[in-house]
Amino acid sequence: MTDGGPGARNGTRRPGPGAARALPPRRVPPRAGAAVPGPGRAPSGAAARGRLAPRGPLALLERARRTWDRPLTAYYVIVGAALLIIVLGLVMVFSASQIKALQRGLPSTYFFRKQLLAAAIGAVLAVVAARLPVKGHRALAYPLLAGSVFLMALIQVPGIGMSVNGNRNWLALGGPFQMQPSEFGKLALVLWGADLLARKHDKRLLNQWKHLLVPLVPVVFLILGLILIGGDMGTAIVLTAMLFGLLWLAGAPTRLFAGVLSVAGILALVLIKTSAHRMSRFACLGATDPGPADQCWQAVHGIYALASGGWFGSGLGASVEKWGQLPEPHTDFIFAVTGEELGLAGTLSVLGLFAALGYAGIRVAGRTEDPFVRFAAGSVTTWIMAQAVVNIGSVLGLLPIAGVPLPLFSYGGSALLPTMFAVGLLVSFARSEPAARAALAARGHGFPTGVITRSMRRLARRRPSRKR
Repeated sequence: MTDGGPGARNGTRRPGPGAARALPPRRVPPRAGAAVPGPGRAPSGAAARGRLAPRGPLALLERARRTWDRPLTAYYVIVGAALLIIVLGLVMVFSASQIKALQRGLPSTYFFRKQLLAAAIGAVLAVVAARLPVKGHRALAYPLLAGSVFLMALIQVPGIGMSVNGNRNWLALGGPFQMQPSEFGKLALVLWGADLLARKHDKRLLNQWKHLLVPLVPVVFLILGLILIGGDMGTAIVLTAMLFGLLWLAGAPTRLFAGVLSVAGILALVLIKTSAHRMSRFACLGATDPGPADQCWQAVHGIYALASGGWFGSGLGASVEKWGQLPEPHTDFIFAVTGEELGLAGTLSVLGLFAALGYAGIRVAGRTEDPFVRFAAGSVTTWIMAQAVVNIGSVLGLLPIAGVPLPLFSYGGSALLPTMFAVGLLVSFARSEPAARAALAARGHGFPTGVITRSMRRLARRRPSRKR
C-alpha cells in the first residue's frame, strides 16, 4: 500500500526523494502569419486545420460554393441580373433607336421614352408579382388564359387587327400604342400550365400519358394555331419550347417526348415548305453576302455590325449599321448594335447576365417542394432562355431570323410587361423557400421595401446628432 500524503486528496502523487522531476511542456512558437489565440480562447477553425485548409483556386471555389448555397443567393441573382439587363437594354434602345426615329420624322428620344414608360409600368407589375402569394398567382391562371385567347382571336377580325412587318398579330390601342396579345399568351401558358399540372400531380395522375397531354397539348395547339394564322413563327417556336419544358418537368417519358416532337417537327416542316419567305430565311444561314434581291441583307449586316465592334466596340452612339443598314436595330437586332458599340466585352456581359438569370431560375425550380412553383419557375426560365437563344442565334447567323425580341432588352412594351411580371414570379418563388423566408424574416426586409428601409437606417446613422 502507498502512503497518501496531503496531495493524495486531490488525486496527485508526490514524487519520491529519488524520482526525477517532470519537465514543463515545451512551448512551440507559432508560424509566421498564423493567428495566435488569446487567453482563454480556443484556436480558430482555420488555425486548427493548419495545412489542411484549402488555398489558392480551391479556396476560391469553396468560397463560391458556400456563397451559392446560401438561402438568398437565387433571390439576389434574379433581382440583380434582371435589373442590369433592363437598364442596359434602356441604354441600348436609346442609342439604337435615335436614327430610326429621326428617319420617321419623330423626336430622337421617341422610342426611348416609350420603353422607359413600359419599364416603369413593368416594375410595378414585377413588384406586385413578387409580393403576391402562390394562391394569388394560381387564381390568375384561367382569367389570363381566357383573355389572351380572346384577344388573339380578335386580331383576325377585319378592321381590328393590324399587320407589322408582314405578321398580323397586333391590336391598335389608339394613338401610337399597340399590343401583341401573343406575348401575354406566354405568361398565360406559364400560370395555367403550372396550375393544371400541379393539380394533377396532387391527384397522382401524371403517370398516365393521357393526363399529361390532355388538355395541355390541345390548348397549346389552339394558341399556336391563332399565332401561326398571323404568320408569327418566332413566337410559335418559343411557345413550343415552353410546352416541352412543362412536359419535361412533369416527368413525361421519352416515347411521349419523341411523339410530340415528331408531330411538331412535321408541322413546322410543312409550314416552312409552304412559305417562300420562310424558306428564304433558311437560305441565309451563315451568309456573308446579301445575295440576289438583297434577301439576306439584314442577316449579313448583323454580322458586319458584330465584326466591326472588336474587343470594346466603337463607343455608345457610334454605330454605323444603325444608319439605315439594319432594318430593326432597336428590336430584333439590338444585340448586333450592342456588339458594334460595346464590342465583345458588352456582348459577353449580356450573355453572362442571361446565364446567371437562367441558372438562378433552375435553382428555384429544383429546390422547391411545391409542384406549382416548380412547374411555373421552370416554364418561365425556359421561356426567357429559349427566346434569348433564338434572338441571339438569329443575329449570329446560326439560326434563321425568327423576329422575336431579346427578352428584357429589346424595344417593345408588349414583350417587356409580361416578361417583367414573369421575373416577379421568380422573385416571389425565390422568397418563398423556407430557408430564404427565415433569412428575410431575420433580416427584417424584403423586396423592395427592405432596400428603402436599410437606406433610411444608414442615413439615420450617418446624420450627426444635435447637441442641446
